[in-house]
Amino acid sequence: MKRVVALLMENQPGALSRVVGLFSQRGYNIESLIVAPTDDPSLSRLTMVTEGDAKAVEQITKQLNKLIDVVKVVDLSEEEFIGRELLLIKLRATKDLKTKIEDSRGEIVFESEEIINVQFVGSSDEVDVFLSSLSKDEILEIARSGLSGVSASEKLLTI
Repeated sequence: MKRVVALLMENQPGALSRVVGLFSQRGYNIESLIVAPTDDPSLSRLTMVTEGDAKAVEQITKQLNKLIDVVKVVDLSEEEFIGRELLLIKLRATKDLKTKIEDSRGEIVFESEEIINVQFVGSSDEVDVFLSSLSKDEILEIARSGLSGVSASEKLLTI
């Protein structure tokens, strides 16, 4: 089962390496990883998606809390959360492509006679559906951000 873990960590050299190392030491793969600054310049927010059952993620969460660089950890998948991915995709311009993009809620951000660059924001499943609606001949390059998420409850990831 996919699990989404978000944490606040010190914005220091080596902090990300220690967090990722904890996963690799235990044989868990990180499917996606996003790290970005917060409104506090001393902290970064890390959101990652991994595969595992609740017990395994609980164990990793306990280990993450022991890391000196980690300030707070939340398993977003324990309850309802809002998750979105950004997809940037370069496509070969074809006759019916614009209609397909508009029908899928994609946004054209650059266009020439040869290529169309599209921005698509949605859940991971929505991104997958959008990608599967395109032919392999149309797709030239794909860049996915990975999942970013926030709890849909009163739970906050702040200090």
